[in-house]
Amino acid sequence: MLVAERYDMIVRLVNEKGSMRVTELSEQCQVTEETIRRDLDRLERQGLLRRSHGGAVSVKDEQPETPFSEREITYAEEKRRIAREAIKLIQPQDRIILDASTTAWYMAESLPDIPLTVLTNSIRVATQLSNKEKIDVISTGGLLLSRSLSFVGPLAERSLDTYYVDKVFLSCKGIHVERGISESNEMQGRVKQKMVGMADKVILLADASKFGVQAFTHVMDLSEVHELITDRRLSTAVIDQFKEQSINVTVV
Repeated sequence: MLVAERYDMIVRLVNEKGSMRVTELSEQCQVTEETIRRDLDRLERQGLLRRSHGGAVSVKDEQPETPFSEREITYAEEKRRIAREAIKLIQPQDRIILDASTTAWYMAESLPDIPLTVLTNSIRVATQLSNKEKIDVISTGGLLLSRSLSFVGPLAERSLDTYYVDKVFLSCKGIHVERGISESNEMQGRVKQKMVGMADKVILLADASKFGVQAFTHVMDLSEVHELITDRRLSTAVIDQFKEQSINVTVV
């Protein structure tokens, strides 16, 4: 079997079953497990599957991320208002995380040049903060997703294990009262899970279009959210549902 044929076979098997273990693929393709691991690494870099512990998982049903350039102009005024409100929660000397959302980028754009440490997986956020001399910027590094201009993957996740922060500011693809916070891309979701786990306070930034939506990957439960900042298009009835979850809701 040619290498290209083996790659096609691996992707086909993983897509058909949803997931496959290295041992199973080794038997099917009649090559060593070490060869299969190298194949899976290569196929993951090509975006054809996702590595998991001991095997691989299909990505054929994952929803593609909306390009940053498109998200940047969608509900832009609402996102700017949310960003300006979020900045009020930041104090000098804070250590914070800004995720790769457009709302976080609007925060970076308006953030005053005060002593802060900002950790981010966003190229756009890091670049926006680069001309602010008092702000120390730490980038996670990792696998670059061109559509979101963000770093994800094992390297990004491991780099987050090194730090602890006071506050994390993040957005998402969907917010559901019963099912929590979700993302369209699993790798993006895993990075956000790490961010939430290393922060003392979680501030969710979400315009009204995100509510009632359940995306592909679960990020966190509502019980993990401390503050929610949204826009005035959201109905009072929905806002009350989140307040009942002991979440401090600010409407701008």
